[in-house]
Amino acid sequence: MPTHVHVLIEQCPDFDLASLVHSWKSFTAHAINKIEDRQGPLWRREYFDRFMRSEQQFAWTVAYIENNPVAARLVDDPRSWRFSSANWRR
Repeated sequence: MPTHVHVLIEQCPDFDLASLVHSWKSFTAHAINKIEDRQGPLWRREYFDRFMRSEQQFAWTVAYIENNPVAARLVDDPRSWRFSSANWRR
């Protein structure tokens, strides 16, 4: 998505989620700022996490993430979004 990212991960017990998200944001902000020849903050400080409590919630979440570019009218089919797991998962 041009304005945000959806990521579905399995958290390992020995890794702090906040530290992991900070690392992702730091790495990608530096890379994007370099490409765009700019400086300063790129991401908002916060993030939203959800604990998957059932297979049904997991399946709904995957469908939501994969259909997000369709809902945003960026593509007609989730598999057309080149960054989507829909390309390799189905």
